[in-house]
Amino acid sequence: MTHYLFNVIGPGRDDGYGTYGSAEAQDAAMARIGAFNERLQREGKIIYLNGLGAAETTAAVVDAREGDAVVTDGPYAEFKEYIAGLWVLDIATREEALELAAEASRACGRKIELRPAHDPIG
Repeated sequence: MTHYLFNVIGPGRDDGYGTYGSAEAQDAAMARIGAFNERLQREGKIIYLNGLGAAETTAAVVDAREGDAVVTDGPYAEFKEYIAGLWVLDIATREEALELAAEASRACGRKIELRPAHDPIG
């Protein structure tokens, strides 16, 4: 089995409803995501999953490459989209990962960036 990172790509601005446009649309998306997550749990595929705070209001960039840490509020670059959440799943094949990424995209109404993880160190 291989671990895959599914990054949920959301619009750049949170409209108060997680960028879904209305409370009803957000509730419907959360119900679809919840059902998808329950299935993944039953199948033993979940390593980790979570939503992320809005980049524009919660992100910080820390740069200590030159010694003292410099902390800048906000995302590193201007953006139109941001990573809104993620799944780390244990999946047997790339084909299965692509199928699950399509299901995840339908569930949350967002694009999904799929990336395999390197083998664990140690």
